Amino acid sequence: MTAISRKPVVLVPACNVQQGHHRYHTVGKKYTDAVRLAGCMPLIVPVAQADELDALLAMVDAVLLTGSPSNVHPSNFDEDVYDPSLPLDPDRDAWTLPLIPKAIALGMPLFTICRGTQEANVALGGSLHQAVHEVAPHIDHRAPVGQPGDVTYAAAHEVAVVPGGVLAGIVGADRFQVNSAHGQAVNRLAPGLRVEARAPDGVVEAFSFTEAAGFNLCVQWHPEWQAADNPVSMQLLGAFGQAAMDYRDRRNPGPGRKPA
Repeated sequence: MTAISRKPVVLVPACNVQQGHHRYHTVGKKYTDAVRLAGCMPLIVPVAQADELDALLAMVDAVLLTGSPSNVHPSNFDEDVYDPSLPLDPDRDAWTLPLIPKAIALGMPLFTICRGTQEANVALGGSLHQAVHEVAPHIDHRAPVGQPGDVTYAAAHEVAVVPGGVLAGIVGADRFQVNSAHGQAVNRLAPGLRVEARAPDGVVEAFSFTEAAGFNLCVQWHPEWQAADNPVSMQLLGAFGQAAMDYRDRRNPGPGRKPA
């Protein structure tokens, strides 16, 4: 078996965009780069059917849910669309939302970023602020429009890490700076979720599912941006990558050993 085939495989869902008369599946390169920084191999998956989810999860060792320009459709948490000008991606919602509890039930490592974090909260029974900047006392967490990446993903505010959680165990710090590029945020936290960090205005910046058997961490900021130069990002990716390796080894322990 070659070295690359032994790397843990991470499922990365594609987004769906319209260009002219055609629909395309897209994934930002920064996310697949982050998977490789974690020591894993990305497997980009376009729209999946309900009867394909179990087979897809059987092929991979972890799941990374990416950020996206699009928002989770509010019908998934029993609300109407607040701002019709904002992009939605119901094709992604249709399979990532049911995928999340399946991955958690398997004990499969799950790492989510921005939209992916909002998906996780909704998939497990929570809701979102569709325009968090309009909800007092919250600040505007959106990035400046039309700016280069170094401005869009510059450090925007501090997060306070909740002691004793998954995030605290990884970073070993009680505060650090993060970027901010989201208009939506957690409103009602889903049952069973534990807050891992908050922004200064109280917005939930990270959470985990306490009853999951496997590693899971959901963050609202973008650790994938220039991750190789960010110590906290590398700690997060390192923890995710190690969890994916451990899951792979438990499921496929090698000659002479039985799966856990």
